[in-house]
Amino acid sequence: MSRLYNATMIKATITGWGKCMPPAILTNSDLGTFLETDDEWIRSRTGIAERRISHVPLGELAYVASSRALACAGLSANDVDLIVFGTCSMDEQVPNMASGLQKRLGALNAGAMDVNTACTSFLYGLTTASGMIRAGTIRTALVIGGELISPLMDWHDRGVAVLFGDGCAAVVLQATEADEGVLADRLGCDGDVREILQVHGMGQRYANKGWHLGDSQWIFEGQEIFKRAVIGMSRACEAVLQTCGLSPADIDLVVPHQANLRIIEAVVKRSGIDMSRCFVNVQRYGNMSAATVPVALVESLEEGRIKPGATLLLTGFGAGLTWSAHIVRWGQRITPLGESDVQLPPCQQTALERVQALISLKRGSREIA
Repeated sequence: MSRLYNATMIKATITGWGKCMPPAILTNSDLGTFLETDDEWIRSRTGIAERRISHVPLGELAYVASSRALACAGLSANDVDLIVFGTCSMDEQVPNMASGLQKRLGALNAGAMDVNTACTSFLYGLTTASGMIRAGTIRTALVIGGELISPLMDWHDRGVAVLFGDGCAAVVLQATEADEGVLADRLGCDGDVREILQVHGMGQRYANKGWHLGDSQWIFEGQEIFKRAVIGMSRACEAVLQTCGLSPADIDLVVPHQANLRIIEAVVKRSGIDMSRCFVNVQRYGNMSAATVPVALVESLEEGRIKPGATLLLTGFGAGLTWSAHIVRWGQRITPLGESDVQLPPCQQTALERVQALISLKRGSREIA
């Protein structure tokens, strides 16, 4: 679906933002201690140098990121009407992640829902929340994109183990009559080829069939995923530009899903935008699935890449194969109104120690079974 919003209508603008990155860094050299790989092999194929491994559950990352986003917006948890949690690696499915975050924040007035479209979950959540604001159902929403992939990873599969990391970020959306916020969006899915990106072991189809907690087999057909991702994201970008009557020259900054540097470069090139106007942090964090776009958005602000009134192009793709693009016009404020003192508990392990513990835990569960 695609929308163009009239300037006289209510829009949904981003007024708060916050991230929470686990402190433990897993380098390419660390991966080389238990996989047949090295820094040059990984960098040349993906652009990734390191990624984060969390020592806390996803809910904890989301609590810190959301507290920072609310402080940034100058709001309390009671001001939130809806929490939309985008993830495919929830701590638990029933009850959902958003309700746990509602309880932790004390957001007693907020509805709570999860969105799972894999790597596009934050962007689909952005459409969901902004659409409800425009409809008048709510006025303030908290949208989270977060993943805890490390416990679900097959750490013996070099094809995927080098790609992914953990992280989380959140934004606050508020109703406004100003000509800013989400101006257009395009969501899509190539469900006919959904089998090329799957994680076997997650879901009820694997229950009571010999799969143990944390077991996974990743189906990741890299070349086909690359092709589909570039085509899907490029078409979505073209659609939202056309909807808004914009040209590539009108985009001040592209904030794409950070899956692979080659994919980012191909999408930006096909969209007719110079890479100098694209924010890239895949080298620091790898693919954090639903967290990549919101984390990149927060860091774009922290690094001064977003100016007041800037026009942004957000785009992503994920398992399904889902894809999306959004045009967002930034407001006048680019600095936080306040800061949160909420912090993660101390991390007692290195990232490599944490991964080694995860590998041992999975091996132990199989031996016990």
